Amino acid sequence: MSDLSRPAKASDLLVAALEAEGVEYVFGVPGEENLDLLESLRTSNIKLVLTRHEQGAGFMAATYGRLTGKPGVCMATLGPGATNLATPAAYAHLGAMPLIMITGQKPIKKSKQGRFQIIDVVGLFDPVCKMSRQIVHGNTIPALIREAFRVAEEERPGAVLLELPEDIAAEETDASVIPPHARHYAVPDEAVLTEAADMIRAAKMPLVLVGAGANRRKARAALCDFIERVQIPFFNTQMGKGVVDESSDLFLGNAALSDGDYLHCAIDRADLIINVGHDVVEKPPFFMTEGGTKVIHVNYKAAQVDQVYFPQAEVVGDLEGSITRLGDILGGPLDFDRSFFQRMKAETDSHIAEGADDPRFPVIPQRLVSDTRKVMGENDIIALDNGIYKLWYARNYKAYHPNTVLLDNALATMGAGLPSAMMAALLNPDRRVMAICGDGGFMMNSQELETAVRLGLNLVVTVLNDSSYGMIRWKQAHVGFADWGLEFNNPDFVQYAASYGATGHRIERTEDLAPTFEAAFAAGGVHLIDVPVDYSENQRVLIDELSAKTCLI
Repeated sequence: MSDLSRPAKASDLLVAALEAEGVEYVFGVPGEENLDLLESLRTSNIKLVLTRHEQGAGFMAATYGRLTGKPGVCMATLGPGATNLATPAAYAHLGAMPLIMITGQKPIKKSKQGRFQIIDVVGLFDPVCKMSRQIVHGNTIPALIREAFRVAEEERPGAVLLELPEDIAAEETDASVIPPHARHYAVPDEAVLTEAADMIRAAKMPLVLVGAGANRRKARAALCDFIERVQIPFFNTQMGKGVVDESSDLFLGNAALSDGDYLHCAIDRADLIINVGHDVVEKPPFFMTEGGTKVIHVNYKAAQVDQVYFPQAEVVGDLEGSITRLGDILGGPLDFDRSFFQRMKAETDSHIAEGADDPRFPVIPQRLVSDTRKVMGENDIIALDNGIYKLWYARNYKAYHPNTVLLDNALATMGAGLPSAMMAALLNPDRRVMAICGDGGFMMNSQELETAVRLGLNLVVTVLNDSSYGMIRWKQAHVGFADWGLEFNNPDFVQYAASYGATGHRIERTEDLAPTFEAAFAAGGVHLIDVPVDYSENQRVLIDELSAKTCLI
């Protein structure tokens, strides 16, 4: 850690404060307004990860926050450098990922450059941040850094921006770092827990819904124990995948679709839903109605009540403590009617298995998901960009551990899949990591292949090639519009990968898909696999077939 026993530059103090917070990496694209900060980082214990675009830096930092629970840190210069962080800020803000962004600015005490590159960055970021501040004096840095980390980490987590003008960064300061301390959440009152337990005992067909909030702060063990002890069937949202092992006999499925799936038949039959980790940014898999299914809200914060979500009981506080105490009060298995849920699960599992070995080429989504699952271990990680394939993976790909399926169903931005996978690979060098991107989303930040190669990552990047913005094209067809305006040409992805020092592969037969995945992981390094895909199954399976079959059981 930097020695601040004597007056130092404010940028040195800021870096020392970051070190005190346990920061391992700063991701970024520095500019001239960041040079003092860059020099202070050079002599610190923090690793600088230089990316090829600020979006890459922001997505990597946000994913660091998602995977560790500690804020990821990124930096950019003023003006266009800062505005390029707007999408990662929104990504972290809606996705509840702790993120600290440090941007530069021209001198604020005296400037001879007029308005060159100057915009109100602090004001611009305020709507997509929990806190957005300009540092106006070096002595305020310790308090601002401590407050930034507290705000970013505290439920619900999110993004914080700090703007550091270059004259403030260079000035001397004798302030001291404020050390961090642990933050603990309270456990709900016993009366509330008893009320919730009584509602569960009175239910005939209850379900547990595992949402995005349960994927944070290590609530897995308590939730798994609760579900097994009480024997309540469960389902999850896209961002709740993996919190509870999906190989469980009590797992009914993922709410990948908004409605119309087998799972929604079970939701409609339930008389009580225990909603754990509910997050309003996710598409709701059910709507409440007057006199309808009752809901127990279990989360770190109180429910945001509206006309379709008005829970009858709220268990607010530490998730792990809440679920543990609720399980203790209920004791062992309760006498519920699980027969309908079991029939529905059998239908779901059968439907998901269809097409898993289909030999058609280009590859259909069911085969793609199946072959991916075959080569990935229980603790290995897939990071999905955004496209129609995300629905197939959410619905068909079994997750066994938290944060082994990294998808974004909050901002749902394209371009985040590759940087997210890179962060997962950097943090988990002993686990297989695969980025799964559509060709449209991949090209939005494909330059980060160079960063991945430079970092020496072991990473497989699967590019699903249909030469179009496939999800929008599907929806265009679904509403009856002409097929127009959404097709493009791609580069030769094999040569493109080679130009960055990665290894490229092109799938030309469906039976080569899984062996190519295996060979790429065995070889190590960065591999790009160009996979032609056929999305004609989207309408047939996810719309027509489900409409004809569901709720007939």
